[in-house]
Amino acid sequence: MASGHFQVEAALLMLPLLMLVLNSGGSGSAAGAVVPAVIVFGDSTVDTGNNNQIGTTLRSDFPPYGRDMPGGARATGRFGNGRLPPDFISEALGLPPLVPAYLDPAYGIGDFARGVCFASAGTGVDNATAGVLVSTASPAHRREVGEKGRRNQSRVGSRGPPRLGTGRFAEYTVAEFSDFLVAGARRFLSEIHRLGARRVTFAGLAPIGCLPLERAENMIHGGGCIEEYNRVAREYNAKVEAMLGALRAELPDLRLAYVPVYDTMLDLVTNPAKFGLENVEEGCCATGRFEMGFMCNDEAPMTCADADKFLFWDAFHPTQKVNRIMANHTIDICYQQGLL
Repeated sequence: MASGHFQVEAALLMLPLLMLVLNSGGSGSAAGAVVPAVIVFGDSTVDTGNNNQIGTTLRSDFPPYGRDMPGGARATGRFGNGRLPPDFISEALGLPPLVPAYLDPAYGIGDFARGVCFASAGTGVDNATAGVLVSTASPAHRREVGEKGRRNQSRVGSRGPPRLGTGRFAEYTVAEFSDFLVAGARRFLSEIHRLGARRVTFAGLAPIGCLPLERAENMIHGGGCIEEYNRVAREYNAKVEAMLGALRAELPDLRLAYVPVYDTMLDLVTNPAKFGLENVEEGCCATGRFEMGFMCNDEAPMTCADADKFLFWDAFHPTQKVNRIMANHTIDICYQQGLL
């Protein structure tokens, strides 16, 4: 049980914080835009390129990442084959089709007035997560990461993918750690409200037991979703919803919408044909079971020809097609709950 306890908490450390702040300002909005700006906080699922400027192994500024970007293949640092949910949301609201990364030197304050992404791959509610993944990320180190991943491939089915730890495992049980994360999220929401945010979406956790990275751990049992991980995600999401409800009551001028990522992703996993998907178990890149970041590269064998048939691009991140679906659901929720 100790090993399982460690792995569940490690999965929680990887959970995304997707927060979309719809700026309520007035005079600076672009003509025809529904909102003046979109501001994004989160992890690799919404990082539009900040990690390109950070010394870390968690990068995606190289092919085949970005191969299906509008206008031609371009590895922008987005973890996917194309655009991410914030990009689609921004475009749908009458703003630029790509949300600029705050650390990208190609953009300036004029661009950020209409949208900016502060998300960074490897981060989340717990600040300790990011520190584990920061390194010099030299070319030699990148090659070493890739080689180690390939050597470990034959062992994935029996031992599971490599895990990350920060010392939190010794401090908390799984339930206590999720409480810690929810409390951190509440503090963050309260702080951005203090700074002026009034329209915010907060995404719940996906069924993490259905990620290809986690399915690979379960190969000896058929490669299905790991229910223990999904249960942890559901319990965390319930705590998040309760926290958001309490915060709405405390801050009545804050329009705060919860995005049930779990439900949408589970629908994609269990009803792929409804969405035109053929493979929901593996990623498109390489074997699709454990590769992401430097292990998903131009030299990786077996990368699929049509990512639109896949739920996942790599072992952790959805394809551009699925990102569009998630963005559309988020926009629908914003309209339903009065944020737009």
